Amino acid sequence: MTLAQPDFETDYETIQVEPLCPTVGAEITGFRMDGEVPPEQVAELRRALLEWKVIFFRDQDVDINEHLAFGRLFGELEIHPFAPSMEDHPEVLVIHHDEKSKGGENQWHSDVTWRQEPSLGSILRAKTVPPVGGDTLFCDMNAAYEGLDEATREQIDGLHAINSFHRVFGRRVSPEKRAEVDAKYPPARHPIVRTHPESGLKSLYVNRPFVSHIDGMDNPEGQQLLERLYKQAVVPEYQVRFRWRENSVAFWDNRTVQHYAAFDYHPQVRRVERVTIVGDRPA
Repeated sequence: MTLAQPDFETDYETIQVEPLCPTVGAEITGFRMDGEVPPEQVAELRRALLEWKVIFFRDQDVDINEHLAFGRLFGELEIHPFAPSMEDHPEVLVIHHDEKSKGGENQWHSDVTWRQEPSLGSILRAKTVPPVGGDTLFCDMNAAYEGLDEATREQIDGLHAINSFHRVFGRRVSPEKRAEVDAKYPPARHPIVRTHPESGLKSLYVNRPFVSHIDGMDNPEGQQLLERLYKQAVVPEYQVRFRWRENSVAFWDNRTVQHYAAFDYHPQVRRVERVTIVGDRPA
């Protein structure tokens, strides 16, 4: 397997960027994550995110207001209709697991693809981490697309997948609540190959938790094709794995990566807090 190396500039004037893998993932140092980040530094963080698809920060001992203010430097923040949030800050999604937890978020996925306009990206900060385990893996879905054979790339060009919240979140709520959310978030039809609105790169944009079927394709044939595409996310050469420490941060581009939160630390405690930036309609 040969991966195309990114042809990106490596000169940054206001931050330090250390790539972690050939095409995805870089650790960023030289700034503090709050609302006072100067515009020239925000611009370089945006460039690093675009180039490396997920960027990581360490030792960000900030409060929740600073976390929110930093997120707003990159766009409007969304509110998740299902996931637990802070009472005073509905934009903050809280993910907490302890000895009472029965399972985690361990499926490869892009966030909220069941929205007509899925999120641009998320900024996740670790508050409490287990001594070992609880890593998050990220997959470069542009590399996953490029790794397909030419016949498959031609086959999926122009196809669309139907995305829905029902499989993951529908079972957690009452029929009344499900009908209410259905009215606001009807099934979303998104291209299987998404073109990034800024970089122009093409990426696979299907995930098992939220995709129900391929629009216009007979179910057995469509499901077989989807299974082939889902497997692209599990190729190690397309991935970066991040080991959390307290006050570590991951900021990922939801338009071109999928992620997988390993639930291998039970009964230890893991608590992370996330703010998510509103995105646009996939094309």
